[in-house]
Amino acid sequence: MNDTNAPNETIGVMQSHVSVRKYTGQPIPRAHLLEIIRAGQGAASSHFVQAYSIIHVTDPQKKERIAALSRNPHVAACSDFLLFCGDLKRLEHACSMRGTAMEHDSLENLIVAVADTALVAQNVITAAESLGYGGCYIGGVRNDPEGIGREAGLPDKVFPLFGLCLGVPAVRNEVKPRLPLEAIVHENVYDEAKYGELLRRYDETMRAYYGARSSRRKETSWTEEMAEFFRSRRRAHLRGYMESAGFRLP
Repeated sequence: MNDTNAPNETIGVMQSHVSVRKYTGQPIPRAHLLEIIRAGQGAASSHFVQAYSIIHVTDPQKKERIAALSRNPHVAACSDFLLFCGDLKRLEHACSMRGTAMEHDSLENLIVAVADTALVAQNVITAAESLGYGGCYIGGVRNDPEGIGREAGLPDKVFPLFGLCLGVPAVRNEVKPRLPLEAIVHENVYDEAKYGELLRRYDETMRAYYGARSSRRKETSWTEEMAEFFRSRRRAHLRGYMESAGFRLP
């Protein structure tokens, strides 16, 4: 499973990450799941606010409904589904205990909650993969955040960001080639002049990958995929949902 050329096992796990969407049905022992989540908590947090919550959805019928709302059947099929939420509600309680009215509604606080949640989730998938499990993030929970929020009983100041399906892999795909390091690492100053040539070469790499992989082969390139993805606005309903959750961002 791991990259044998990696300098150590941890880096090998991280460099071997793939999305897993088919599972054997074998459950993840609860002790393992709790240790995986505990490893997630080891992530850094801005000012240690820990502005996230994880809803572990175990009810099969609820998983079916979330699968329908998110338009992702993997939610119902996986062993364990985790809903990752940005959470400022717990911080409101902390402030209340000290007689302080929390000023939560700012872009900075929203960014902190999103970043905190993403960092924890990345730790979770790495920990899970280190134990031989696999998973797939489900951004589709943002297709209907209001419906997902009702299913999870989310109060104001808590909002669903993404889900994570976890289980024992039945099928493991090939690792997708990432952008070359030169495309994402800039020395001292941002250099966009290099993108033309680097992206042309990356397109060739991705076209070869898409054409040779074991499933869902297709004739396309990375820039073609990105151009199609960003051709129109996506999930425009999120602004209204976030306002209803208490984030009006004056």
